[in-house]
Amino acid sequence: MAPERTEIKAETAPSRPKNPVLPTKQLTGIIGALALAAFLMIMNETVLTVALPAIMADMDISASAGQWLTTGFLVTMSVVIPTTGFLLQRFSSRSLFVFALSSFLVGTLIAIFAPSFAFLLLARIIQAVGTAIVLPLLMTTTLSLVPVHKRGMVMGLNSIVISVGPAVGPTVSGAIVHAWGWHYIFVLMAPLAVITLILGIVFIKLPSNARKLPVDIFSVILSALAFGLLVYGIASIEKASENMGLTVATFVVGLASLALFIERQIRLTREGKELLNLTPFASRNFTFAIVLIMIAFGTLLGTIMMVPIILESGKGISALAIGMMLLPGGLAQAIVSPIFGRIYDKHGPRPVLIPGAIMLALGQWMYVTVTTETELWMFMICHVIFSIGLALLMTGLMSSAMASVNPRLYGHGSAIFSTGQQLGGAIGTTIFITVMSVLSNNELAQGSDLAQSLFTGAHAAFIVGALLGTIGVVLSFFIKVEKRA
Repeated sequence: MAPERTEIKAETAPSRPKNPVLPTKQLTGIIGALALAAFLMIMNETVLTVALPAIMADMDISASAGQWLTTGFLVTMSVVIPTTGFLLQRFSSRSLFVFALSSFLVGTLIAIFAPSFAFLLLARIIQAVGTAIVLPLLMTTTLSLVPVHKRGMVMGLNSIVISVGPAVGPTVSGAIVHAWGWHYIFVLMAPLAVITLILGIVFIKLPSNARKLPVDIFSVILSALAFGLLVYGIASIEKASENMGLTVATFVVGLASLALFIERQIRLTREGKELLNLTPFASRNFTFAIVLIMIAFGTLLGTIMMVPIILESGKGISALAIGMMLLPGGLAQAIVSPIFGRIYDKHGPRPVLIPGAIMLALGQWMYVTVTTETELWMFMICHVIFSIGLALLMTGLMSSAMASVNPRLYGHGSAIFSTGQQLGGAIGTTIFITVMSVLSNNELAQGSDLAQSLFTGAHAAFIVGALLGTIGVVLSFFIKVEKRA
């Protein structure tokens, strides 16, 4: 019997060959290999949050130094992702996948045998290079190969990768650190990376649409300065008082570089030589979706960074128990994402995005009510509600953002979307941790105990997150079905 075939209906640029009509099994293999790679890599982004105290003790480093294992990862992602719009046109999907997985594997192996903190930080940076490439590659491949009428469901599955990965990272690391120690996080990750690499080599066999394009070196430099310095500056706000001049200079140079980068991309787009095409921002849906994904990812990373701190340091709860508390939220996301993906396919974005934004905001407002007396099961309920809202948003936003983008710009649109996620994550983490730290330090100075001080700071941080979530509810009403130009 001939294999079922999937029709490719999306337009393609005149200068590039059309995507092939693929057997369903091959298409499933391609998306599956990319999704597995992305899940492994995005989980790795937050896998050290619970393990950080053990790493600090083992390597005799401060909390501010240890935080660079996450900050360095985010900065690297923010530098590399804006170039992926160019890379996706310049190189084949198979070549990019092999390079990304190989980079991630090399970084993982360095982390296993890291003799010092410097080597562990280097390992995280190398891992981030691979992660930055895989996320836009997954989104672009889905948009290019999956028929429009099935795209919402597949994007729902992809949203499991992007939103559940960071949520279960602390759960996985908590269990591993409790049982064996932090080194085994990377020991167990290495064979999974090898298996994923082999699956990609076997399944990702597509005719290459790569084109020889000139790379504008000045745009690459401006991009690295803009996004790298802005993420670094955002992540360093908590310590700004220690070196205000450096912090101000970081933002000034970063913003100036961003302005020059935008101006240059607009000019180079007219000549077809841009590094990142910003045309998708002409769509209101796309612009609102980027703002909303920044809010969603910012509250996600901010929450899962702060909750383990207040529970472990404030209430003395073990890393394993915290990880298990966060697990139901991740499972809930995995269950509802494909369901609401089908709803998106049938009814459009609003039945998915509006309830999702409401639940995300509700989860944050529920977190506002927690105190030192709150039981762990209440934290779990808050996180489950928040996680379901996040799953709905991620499912609808990826499809809505790209629905009005010309297919030849899928790579650029995916790069912008992923950059927005990382910027949102960096901003959200900084807001939550900074607000909590400043207020808790003030409480400690006034004689409060550690637990009360941490929860007072967390209360204010959750209010900020809840207000951002409420803004997201308003924005969700403005995203609607939009015809591609």
